[in-house]
Amino acid sequence: MSLSLNIVKELTKFRLTLSVVFSSFISYFLGAEIMDYIQLSLLLIGGVLIVGSSNIFNQIIEKDLDKLMARTKNRPLPKKEISQSLALFIAVICSVLGIFLMYLINIKVAILSSISLFLYVSVYTPMKLISPLSVFVGAISGAFPFMIGWVAATDSIGIEAITLFLMQFFWQFPHFWSIGWSQNKDYEKAGFKMLPTLKKDNSTSAQILFYSFWAVILSVIPFFGFTGKLKLSLIGLVIVSMLGFFLIYKSYTLFIDGKNENARKLMVTSVIYLTFVQLTFLFDKILNL
Repeated sequence: MSLSLNIVKELTKFRLTLSVVFSSFISYFLGAEIMDYIQLSLLLIGGVLIVGSSNIFNQIIEKDLDKLMARTKNRPLPKKEISQSLALFIAVICSVLGIFLMYLINIKVAILSSISLFLYVSVYTPMKLISPLSVFVGAISGAFPFMIGWVAATDSIGIEAITLFLMQFFWQFPHFWSIGWSQNKDYEKAGFKMLPTLKKDNSTSAQILFYSFWAVILSVIPFFGFTGKLKLSLIGLVIVSMLGFFLIYKSYTLFIDGKNENARKLMVTSVIYLTFVQLTFLFDKILNL
């Protein structure tokens, strides 16, 4: 066994890690009055290390279960391309270094990052075998990065940071439950309890639709001036509302017809929705400076 760049990329789920850290970059820009590029570099590098390490810890814990699922059986640990001890060493080093870099920004960012890492590895990951409530814990952990960027820029956990947190928190339910819906048979092989009712029924799809509404509502609230320095212009409101319409429409389509194809379309739509909502907030601030 030898360590290669490709193995590290798969262990850390590098593309997923970058997408998570991207949300921190967006919220940092939204909160910053003056860009501090050293601080921003610490945030991005520290974020990659922490999110990457959480993914490694996750794969170490689930290595035997990953062998049972088609979508994960070719990961480095199930295929024994890397030893568990080496993977654990990399995860520990990355997490410690990542939290240290976050501490150099400010103590609040370090604490939030540590909580997010702990919830994902020590609560969400083992809880997937016990209860579908694990998705709620995972949504909390997954919503921290969008808030952390703002806290890094402002050293403040105010209404703005909380709004960003809630925007990403509610979004994660249609996203991850659509994955759980389309991959349900695979998850059942490993014993993961991902869907809220443990099956693909109208109650589950109704909850997906419910949380889609809330994700959109939280995304448009900044237009109405209730969220401090986090703002959205009229043009931004129109764009975010249009994106929200498509998210809700795809959720509704799954509710009406629970085919796996509709769940996969919702998953793709949710990714597009979040990415372009974040970019809308970014460019909205740039154009209104």
